[in-house]
Amino acid sequence: MNTADNASFEIDVFALLKKLWNRKFLILFVALLFGFVALFVSVFIIPKTYTSSTRVYVVNNSTNNSINYQDIQAGTDLVNDYKEIIQSQDVLDDVVSKEKLDISSAELSKKISVQVPTDTRLITISVKDKSAQEASRLANAVREVAIQKIKDVTKVEDVTTAETAKVPSSPTSPSIKKNLVLGVVAGGFIAVVTLIIFEALDDRIKTSEDIEKALGRTLLGVVPDTNSL
Repeated sequence: MNTADNASFEIDVFALLKKLWNRKFLILFVALLFGFVALFVSVFIIPKTYTSSTRVYVVNNSTNNSINYQDIQAGTDLVNDYKEIIQSQDVLDDVVSKEKLDISSAELSKKISVQVPTDTRLITISVKDKSAQEASRLANAVREVAIQKIKDVTKVEDVTTAETAKVPSSPTSPSIKKNLVLGVVAGGFIAVVTLIIFEALDDRIKTSEDIEKALGRTLLGVVPDTNSL
């Protein structure tokens, strides 16, 4: 009995795949429609966000003005402390005050991210903003204030700018290509699932095989449609 059930299931699956293939243009149309909507929303509705980054180089210099392994290791260990200083309330307040920003330090904090790559003495400060110029300006402002704060707190003088923030030429979000692909995939998936559901709920008898399945009996014959003769 299991063998018969499996055979019936396989026939149903093949029949379903055949019906989906017959409606491939409908599926493609829905997929492209969703892709177009995702593209339109990404280009015209979702606000663009720009990211600009600057880097700070940190070394714990020894008293003999030469850099040795201990200085390098100490600098690596301290960068996480410097990261916390960069994100501190004092630094944020100073940036807001010096740049005369019309946002609070809490709002500025949401724009800033600080990354410390493993086993390096480089600290990357990134700022996101709706304006490319503002993102660059704020990143450089945060860096300058942070460098001075680090020197004041840690008494370490070897904190220098490794890379200044440039004005980004393109937005970091939304990702138009990513959203377009997701839209097409989502549209195709929804179209396929919808067709499968409709097919599963459609219990109308359309073929002689449907009659045999419904009655559980072998069909002896079929009366032809006289209109087609």
